[in-house]
Amino acid sequence: MEVVKSKNFKEPIVLTKILDDGRLLIVDAKTTIRFLDKDSLDLLNGFKANIAHERYKSTVVQFSSDGKYFASLSADCKESRLYNAETKKAITKVDRHQGEASCVGISTDNKFMFSCGDDGKTFAVDMESGKLAFTLPVHVDTVNDIAFSSNGNWVATCSYDKKISIFHLAMMTPKHKLKAHAAAVMKVSFIGQNRLVSVDRNAKAIIWDIYSGKILMRLEGVHDDVTQITTAQDNKFLFLGTALGYILVYDLATYEQLSRKYIKLQSPITALVFDEENRHLIISCQNGDILFYDIYEGEAHITTLLKEKKYELIEAHVKTNPILGYTKIYELVSNLWENTLKKAKICLQKGDKAGAITLFSFFKNIPSKNRVMQKIITEYIDFPKFLELAKQGKIVLAYGVVNMHPLYKESSVYKSLEERWRKAFALAQKHSLQPKGMDTAREILAPYRGISEKTILMQELFAKGEIYKRFKVAIGQKDFKISFELTKLHPFLQEFPEYGTILNYADSLYMKSQELINGGNPNQAVKMLRVLADFPDFSAEVKELMKEIEFKKKFFDAVASNNRTVAYNMLDMSDDLLNTSDGQRLQQQWNSDLAEANSFAVEGYSKGIEDALKEYMKISSKYMAIGTVFGWCYMIQLEKAVEGKKDQRYIEDGIKNYILNFGLQDQILSFYEIFIVKYPESKLNFELLTKGSLSMWRPTMIIESILD
Repeated sequence: MEVVKSKNFKEPIVLTKILDDGRLLIVDAKTTIRFLDKDSLDLLNGFKANIAHERYKSTVVQFSSDGKYFASLSADCKESRLYNAETKKAITKVDRHQGEASCVGISTDNKFMFSCGDDGKTFAVDMESGKLAFTLPVHVDTVNDIAFSSNGNWVATCSYDKKISIFHLAMMTPKHKLKAHAAAVMKVSFIGQNRLVSVDRNAKAIIWDIYSGKILMRLEGVHDDVTQITTAQDNKFLFLGTALGYILVYDLATYEQLSRKYIKLQSPITALVFDEENRHLIISCQNGDILFYDIYEGEAHITTLLKEKKYELIEAHVKTNPILGYTKIYELVSNLWENTLKKAKICLQKGDKAGAITLFSFFKNIPSKNRVMQKIITEYIDFPKFLELAKQGKIVLAYGVVNMHPLYKESSVYKSLEERWRKAFALAQKHSLQPKGMDTAREILAPYRGISEKTILMQELFAKGEIYKRFKVAIGQKDFKISFELTKLHPFLQEFPEYGTILNYADSLYMKSQELINGGNPNQAVKMLRVLADFPDFSAEVKELMKEIEFKKKFFDAVASNNRTVAYNMLDMSDDLLNTSDGQRLQQQWNSDLAEANSFAVEGYSKGIEDALKEYMKISSKYMAIGTVFGWCYMIQLEKAVEGKKDQRYIEDGIKNYILNFGLQDQILSFYEIFIVKYPESKLNFELLTKGSLSMWRPTMIIESILD
């Protein structure tokens, strides 16, 4: 792979990001921040934060996608800080970790900055106010990485405790603690289609389903420490960057490793991002290099080679850059190869070996294809014998040759034999149903005695004529469940024309149901799917489709009837509903109302929160999110009470009330450390207090002040 363009910044690059407005952001280990033109790499503007990062395996600096905010660990890693990138001023800091801060993150929607620590804790800070908003589920060891889904609904953290924690940001609820790694989990990343990839320090990588929490695949071929992860072409490819400077690439449809050494650099990879617009993989390194690679390098050249019929050179290019195998131009090469195979087989069936060799000549120097060609030529050595036996009517011997050479089943001669068999069997079936027609049926099928696969069907036909009658009646009554149960018990029924008819009927039902679903007519689709559910090949898919249709129908009915409770509860259960116009409208309304509530929480004004979120007080899926906002509000009230030097007993009552409502959260424990400094005579004993929990919080527990 050749570098398209490059630039060196002397210091290690710790962050590379394409911002919403198309600018390329580069941050080095000394937190020198540069905004570049993505195409020319010209410097547009920038500034120095002068924070030196000695370690940067984890995310030590992160920017909001709009470029307005950035978060950074302090040089000594004792705290994390949030800055306004436009004013260059600090908004807030998180110094509550017991030990060092380990990494930072900023949510996809640019609302929250996250600070992760060696204590396993992750604090979420509202970026607009700089106030602590909530905490994520705690790990029992250092948090190594944090990642966010593209839709902003999910956040994941991974840790030395070998676990991955998934949290639903929209609902403010924990989803999973994923456990399968045998070593510390070092990197985690969402990769689209409700999937997550995680990599541990033993270089073991796992793909997860974030809804079920189940393992989809364990990736093969990871050979050293993975330092960076990104996806490309709408999550079609997965790229892993390593400490030894390798780029590994995987097909995310099959999870096949396409290359262990897609790119090899001399410096550890410290940042990795994909530019969808230009199809460039942007790699940043410890030596300060930023390198651009076209992942479809060579596409224009193989187009030229295709015109020149230089297929050997095309294969060599695809071997060097396996992603070329996914291009439309290579699809033409693949189709050409398949057509060549078909034509060569026809030549061999006609005894024209020279013609087949001529057709194969364009591909003869490609080892993988040459092996296929040689095998086919060898296979067709006995084809003249098969042809002669078929012409002489020696059917049993002809089928015997086919059993030794299955490729012959593709020939027109074999297909003709099979057509004769089907006609003979259908005629025998007809006679077998007549009172005295069994002898005639046996006579019709006599030439096929001795062909094992035919003999079994013949024996069943002669012995079970009544079964066919039941089969035919079931089809006539459209009782497909009985039809397939009979077919399962008696495979000979598959030879009847009626069996092919019902299979074609199933295909037409499926196609029509898909048209109705895509056309916005799910009710009619359900009627067809209920029939299709009796067909074994479709039953599992139909079950899922009907469940999805019924779920969406219930959601749209709830929206139409203005039943916000049902609509939001369902919306919070399904990311797919968020892709609908109704789902997006409801989510935007919630985001707007929640933002208003957050503004009141920052002021400690609970009545404002209650008014802003009054429409959601009966929606159970929102309880934890609403409770989080009120918890935040009450913490502000407690902080203001300490700042105002209120009476010790008055503040202690507030602490007790908070713990009664929300339990011993990190927020109250951190606040208590501040409180006890100001009020050293306090004798509060948390062990003796009644403790609630956020998961049990309900809107009926709302009070105007936590101090009352």
